[in-house]
Amino acid sequence: MAQQKLLQIYASSFRQNWTLPALTDFGSGATMTYADLARRIAASHMLFKALGVRQGDKIALMGKNSVEWVEIYMSAVTYGAVIVPVLQDFNVQDAQHIINHSGSVLLFITESIFENMEFEQLTAVKAVFSLERRAVLAEAPGMDGHARKFLDKLSDRMRRRYPHGFTTADVDYPDIDENNVAEINYTSGTTGFSKGVMLTLGNLKGNVIFGIDSRLHYRGSRCLSFLPLAHAYGCAFDMLVPLAVGTHVTLLGRLPTPKLLLKAFAEVKPNLIICVPLILEKIYRNKLRPILDKGYVRNIMRMPGLNKVLFRRIRQQLIAAFGGEFEEVIVGGAPLNPEVEAFLHRIGFPFTVGYGMTECGPLISYTPWRKFIPGSSGRVLPAIMEARIDGSPDPEKVSGEICVRGMNVMKGYYRNPEATEAVIDADGWLHTGDMGTISNGNTIFIRGRYKTMILSANGQNIYPEEIEAKLNNMPYVAESLVVERGKNLIALVYPDYEAVDRDKLGNTDLPEIMEKTRAELNRLVAPYERIDRIQLIANEFEKTPKRSIKRYLYNA
Repeated sequence: MAQQKLLQIYASSFRQNWTLPALTDFGSGATMTYADLARRIAASHMLFKALGVRQGDKIALMGKNSVEWVEIYMSAVTYGAVIVPVLQDFNVQDAQHIINHSGSVLLFITESIFENMEFEQLTAVKAVFSLERRAVLAEAPGMDGHARKFLDKLSDRMRRRYPHGFTTADVDYPDIDENNVAEINYTSGTTGFSKGVMLTLGNLKGNVIFGIDSRLHYRGSRCLSFLPLAHAYGCAFDMLVPLAVGTHVTLLGRLPTPKLLLKAFAEVKPNLIICVPLILEKIYRNKLRPILDKGYVRNIMRMPGLNKVLFRRIRQQLIAAFGGEFEEVIVGGAPLNPEVEAFLHRIGFPFTVGYGMTECGPLISYTPWRKFIPGSSGRVLPAIMEARIDGSPDPEKVSGEICVRGMNVMKGYYRNPEATEAVIDADGWLHTGDMGTISNGNTIFIRGRYKTMILSANGQNIYPEEIEAKLNNMPYVAESLVVERGKNLIALVYPDYEAVDRDKLGNTDLPEIMEKTRAELNRLVAPYERIDRIQLIANEFEKTPKRSIKRYLYNA
């Protein structure tokens, strides 16, 4: 399969899995087979051709996870167009900027989002289509209603084109150079700038081939897609890999609250779970920590025989909560809190932590859970990626910048050669901006971001993320940010007001509580990492659509 080009992998998958379920919107009761998906892709190709879309043209896509979202993404890529996924959480101004910057000629969008846009400001868009229903929402004046007329007759045109029905023999995708761009994914980074990451067919294929070879998904397996598909992480491992092997993908198009997720896990019983740390951290903080902090439970945990019984019971309950039939939980997108990670490892919960970034579409490193080393971010993908540590006298022990090279590394930033040259050097190494070490077994250990690293007065490197991870586990702390103010380390803290109310505390109690928290924190960190002051903030930190704190707003 590695010898096949990406589009031929999908053509083969659709033919081989023709009658199997492919896509379901959670709660809808309606399922699309691989035959249905292939047929709808063919109809979309007819529409694209009729509207003059050429290979390499951009098609923007903005909306929640849905069968229609997947259909348009796969239609664009298999046509040879460039898909431009836009996070539905972007504000309207940013979304319009992305659509214009990419030069998208078509836009498929959720109607409620488009209602707040100015179509006249979408400079290159010929037509706008609804993701909820087969309808044209707007057309450029020069189109003369052509999109509406063609769409109205599309079913008739399909019947005339395929008079004996659409069959496996009709699945045929173009033979395209895999160095061609397939997707432009606009990052929502914490530095305040959104850049268009150009991912080629080869970049996407590197992730897909690794997923296939690792049997992350397989024919007939089940997948629950609740991470945004507009992110590279969810896109690759909740859509691209599953559809390449014949997995049934159930799409959760609503906010994944704990209650809804538990219901979905129970119904779908996924065989693999792709998630971000926040989900496991919430379960640990809200469900497990209150139990573990009880006196008699702490006593049991210190007793070798009984603690194994306790840990086994907690593990079984956690596995059942996630549907009970998964091989492992893969955590990515952000660092997992060390305390949570240590506990899950101690009870034998089947999880692993991977490492990646949009610029690698996204995967850089991964290790199956049985071989996972706590504190690591997995092993560099063999035969696909290579890694090195820059600026370190001893890459196994002393942190330096993690640099990667290989099949998954992006082509560059769209229409931004300066930014591209700043991160990809002449030898093809991508400078990730992450600081860490690498073992002789090619396992990556991440310390923090290069741009957030603080140099102490005595020359020590301070990684704020490591301090924040400890602070965020302490009572009445919802989230935190460690910053430098002059020569002092200050922890900005947004309190856990739900816990404050639950314990019938007042805001006047918080300063004293936080001073005790600071003293406890300073016992856990190195002397040069000690916090001089905790400053409470009234509102949650400003975040990107990916829910990462916009650090640059607080570093001034």
